[in-house]
Amino acid sequence: QVQLVESGGDLVQPGGSLRLSCTISGGNLDYKDIAWFRQLPGKACEGLSYITPSRLSYYSPSVKGRFTISRDNAQNTVHLQIHSLSPEDPGLYYCPTGSYGSNWWEAKYDYWGQGTQVTVSS
Repeated sequence: QVQLVESGGDLVQPGGSLRLSCTISGGNLDYKDIAWFRQLPGKACEGLSYITPSRLSYYSPSVKGRFTISRDNAQNTVHLQIHSLSPEDPGLYYCPTGSYGSNWWEAKYDYWGQGTQVTVSS
């Protein structure tokens, strides 16, 4: 059974940076695609970034240039580096895997973690 654990969420001041991590167990990361989604209470999950097994990366226009996704297959971990945090960035961040369906930001995913909370406040 694949399990994902997100970590690294924190309270950060506007303009600050964070590095989120997603550690996977129960499966080989080498062959898995990973996405990062964000959810605010009462709102739909928003696709932020996506990385393929071959390390091709994709970003939502809303975060491109500020977010960087990377993967360390040896550590079974995917990271999301966030720069210039803004009041639009808070939320519960998830890193699902096992996409199927259409485009990565609207696909279905087989496995989700519990999320890590990002708060932006001065």
